[in-house]
Order: sequence, then structure tokens, then C-alpha cells
Amino acid sequence: MTTPAPDHARRARLASMIGTTIEWYDYFLYGTASALIFGPQFFPDLSPTAGKLAAFSTLAIGFIARPLGGVLMGHFGDRLGRKSMLVFSLLVMGGSTVAIGLLPTYRTWGVAAPLALVACRLVQGLSAGGEWGGAALMAVEHAPAGRRGLFGSYAQVGTPLGMILSSLVFLAVRSSVTAEQFTRWGWRIPFALSLLLVLLGLYIRLRVVESPVFAEVRAQQRQARMPLTRLLRHQPRQVLIATFTFVGNNTLGYIFMVYLVSYTTEQLGLSQRTALLNLAAGSVVWLVTNMFFGHLSDRIGRRATYLWGTALNLVWAFPMFWLINTGTAVLVLLAQAVHLLGVSATYGPQAALFSELFRPEWRYSGASLAYSLGAVLGGGFAPMVCTALFDHFGTTTAISGYMVVVSLISLVAIAAIPRHLGRSASAPRNAAPTTGREQP
Repeated sequence: MTTPAPDHARRARLASMIGTTIEWYDYFLYGTASALIFGPQFFPDLSPTAGKLAAFSTLAIGFIARPLGGVLMGHFGDRLGRKSMLVFSLLVMGGSTVAIGLLPTYRTWGVAAPLALVACRLVQGLSAGGEWGGAALMAVEHAPAGRRGLFGSYAQVGTPLGMILSSLVFLAVRSSVTAEQFTRWGWRIPFALSLLLVLLGLYIRLRVVESPVFAEVRAQQRQARMPLTRLLRHQPRQVLIATFTFVGNNTLGYIFMVYLVSYTTEQLGLSQRTALLNLAAGSVVWLVTNMFFGHLSDRIGRRATYLWGTALNLVWAFPMFWLINTGTAVLVLLAQAVHLLGVSATYGPQAALFSELFRPEWRYSGASLAYSLGAVLGGGFAPMVCTALFDHFGTTTAISGYMVVVSLISLVAIAAIPRHLGRSASAPRNAAPTTGREQP
């Protein structure tokens, strides 16, 4: 295979990072708003706890739509190419995000308001289901051998960057208006700004050349007519491995990104400003360590990196809330920072791991389906589960136990990751494990 030109590879990984940042800015706006705004705005007749659960349930609905988005966009990404789906996903995500910022609330539309909110969230979920797979493959499939973890981490960096951007925009708007103005109309501004970011993202993504791996598949006319069918027939084990390695990571990620914002403001009395600053500062830690662990996985292997991260997740599950429950902003930030080290070790190498697990003919379908299923089983319900556990038991010990359980589930899948992944600098970019019935 011809090695891509350095400028094409550089443009691909930067486009993956910037485009994914914009996508996740849109997606995380919803998470922050569901923790701070959507309960009283769209479910005002419910009790505070019930309203919070209702708001978090609309967050979870987006995750339910993800597998469908992953299947649809994975199919066309394997048939038509990675680039076209990246442009499509950006338009869909941006349009639904702007629409959320324009929605009338319950007091204006009545029951139609939460229904419209759910519809917008479903569209966001469809986009997110296929966005990550395309961005991850575009970065990894442009990478030289031995650097797939580092290149893939550029797509992963988009998640904390999107979180930082959404948190800072929310914080800037919140600091510029009164609490009453923010609740009434100020929260809409960050959603409306998505339109400008989408235009920027389109400009960047339209200038990227197609993945050289897919270009070779197309040149040799090796596209699968039904990629999902071929995937499930030949590599079901890889789908399970990828899905369940992501369950623990996604659960812990959404506890940080969504639940802790709600918990620290409502239960510990921290201001919204402090909670958002901690969210942004923690995301900076996540950003830097994502790239570190992506690079480390090129040196010691994907499996070893995941094992270290999961071990930290298990050890830190209880001490994290001990520090958070002090109610001291600095200690809350410290707790989150250590928590995010474990999250990063199982997220930074993810793009490379998922790419290496699947054959290029159905790689988009495999990566997108596993990512979406892991998100549904993990992060989609995490804020709801944490809220319900705390409301029932009145203690964060139950939440820590929940974190341990999901980490153990992922640990089983991590143990099944082939040991050689990420450690063979000479392996071709389009390689995938081929043992037994996995080979077509």
C-alpha cells in the first residue's frame, strides 16, 4: 500500500480532532443543560428528583438511537467512504443542536415541548452513532505503522475539547447574565452558536482526502455488499470485545461529564460556575492524557494500557467520592483528575484498538456498532442510575459500587484483547486479527 503524503496524514488527524470537537461540543451541551436546565424548563410539574430523572432520561434516549446511526452510517461508510459520512454526520448533529436552542419550553408548548426535545435528542444520537467511527478510522487509516495509537488519539482528543468548549461557553454566558435571565433565555445561546462551528467543521472536513485504506478497498472492488452481515458472520467476537471494553469507560466518562455537575451543585452546594470550571479543568487533564496513553499503547500494546487504566478505575472508585464529598472545590478537582487518568488510559487508544480489531471491508460498521452498543450499555444510563442510587440509598457508596461493577465487566473484555495489538510496528495499516472463523 502506498504511504499517504505527510500533509494528507497531518490534515486527516487534525480534521478528525477539530470535526469531532465540534460534534461533541454539540453533544455535550445537551449533557450540561440536562444537569442544569432541562428539568425545570421541560418538566416543571415534577418534583426536583423526578424532573432530574426525566431530563437525564432524554439524555439516555440519544444513546438508544446510536446503534441505528452506527449501522446506517457504518454501512455507507464501508460502501461509499469515510469522508462522505463525516460531512453528513456534522450537518445532522449541528442542525439538531441549533433546533434545541430554538425549542419553546413546557410553559409555551405544553407536552409538545419535551416531545420535541426527545426528537432532537434522537437525531443527535443517530449522528453520534456514526460520527466517531468515521473520525477514528480517518485518523488511524492515515497513520504510519507503529503510530496508530497516537494518530487515533487525535480523534479521542475531540471529546474533552468539545467538553471544554461547551463548558466554557456555558460558563461565559452564565457569568454574563443574571440567574433568572440564564434560566429564561441565556441557556439557548450556546446551542445557537453551534451553527458557526458547523460551518467551520464543514470547511475543514471537505478538504480532507479519503482514507488510503478505503481507497485501496475501493480500487480492488472489495467493498462488502452488506458490511454488517459480513461483520456479524466473521467477527462477532471482536464486536463483543470492543463493545464491553467501552462499557466501563463510557460509564465513568458520563459520571464525570454529567452526573458530577448535578451532584456537586445540588447535593454539595457548589456554584454552577465552580462546577463548570472544574468540568473544564478536568477535561484539560483528559485531553493531555488521552494523547499520552494513545502514544503509550504504541509502545506497550493496547491490552496493557487498558489493563493499567482499568486497575486505576477500580482502585479509585471509592476514594474519589470521599474527596468529592468534602465539598472543597480543589479536592473535587483532584478527585476528578485522578479519575480521568483511568478514563484516558481506556479512551486514548480506543480508535486504534477498534480499527485493528476489524477487517477494512467492514471496519466502519464494526467500529461504529461496538462504540454505539458500548455507549448504550454504559454512559447512556449512567446519570440516571447514579441519581436513582443516591436517591434510594442516600450515599455515594452505592455509586462507587456501580463504578466497580462496570469496570469489572470491561476487565473481562480487556483480558480478551489480543496481546500483539499496538506492539507490531511492521504490521500494515489495514491489518486485522485473522484467526479461525474471523477470516472471510
